[in-house]
Amino acid sequence: MTVPTLTLNNGVTLPALGLGVFQTPPQETRDAVTAALAAGYRHIDTAAAYGNEREVGEAIAAADLDRAEVFVETKIWISDFGHEETLHSFDKSAGKLGVDQIDLLILHQALPSEFEKTLGAYRALEELLADGKVRAIGVSNFMVEHLTQLLDRTDVVPAVNQIEVHPFFQQREVQDVGREHGILTQAWSPIGGITHYRDSGHASALTDPTIVGIGEAHGKSAAQVMLRWGLQQGRQVIPKSTKPERIAQNIDVFDFELTADELAAIDALETGQRGGPAPEQVTLEAFGRDIPEA
Repeated sequence: MTVPTLTLNNGVTLPALGLGVFQTPPQETRDAVTAALAAGYRHIDTAAAYGNEREVGEAIAAADLDRAEVFVETKIWISDFGHEETLHSFDKSAGKLGVDQIDLLILHQALPSEFEKTLGAYRALEELLADGKVRAIGVSNFMVEHLTQLLDRTDVVPAVNQIEVHPFFQQREVQDVGREHGILTQAWSPIGGITHYRDSGHASALTDPTIVGIGEAHGKSAAQVMLRWGLQQGRQVIPKSTKPERIAQNIDVFDFELTADELAAIDALETGQRGGPAPEQVTLEAFGRDIPEA
């Protein structure tokens, strides 16, 4: 399986679909990444806070692939925000991943209550980019106000903003602002897997009748339909799975196309209900944790 690529605002390319390893235990991470690389994935998205960077690196190193063939992305956790702290966090992540250069390094969250630390962390990313230690930099879970402050007070426009996007929570305003500035939206939880949205009448994203019906029309699963919806709207998607058969199924989404009416029907599923924590809830007191050394 060959995955199409997308071009970031600094000219670096990355696959349109990758594997996420959020909440995947270390040994399962190694096996999942191995299965993904065998299935044709060439982008792996991890994070310092996931505690599985080392296993991602081990699986990539064990694969019969050149390092340049695999696009590696990781994230700086809020506990390591600040200029010097973030520079050291790069060393920790690179050491665990077993690489000299990280393809895409992003801030995992905004820290609204201490935004100066967020800015210091991003300026460290700019320095790492200038030094060639990373190929592209970006952010994650940044809302419009966070992006606006960042763009006003730093020099390098983020290449990506990785945010929660799926049929039931679409964050269109954040996507629109990103698009205006050439910032690619990376969709985490692109198949709505973080919660079942019971309050909205959806038992599960995978059993929603609209999505299932569209899938039946194309001979595809509900997960494949949601991934295709994201891809056709210009997002990069990073579905998570630890099951080899699901990993292989999730990448098999480049042989069909949704119609305009089908895209609109999925758009109409928006509930406004966020699965992840609200940005203002992210504080060092609530979410701070030590990130171990390499």
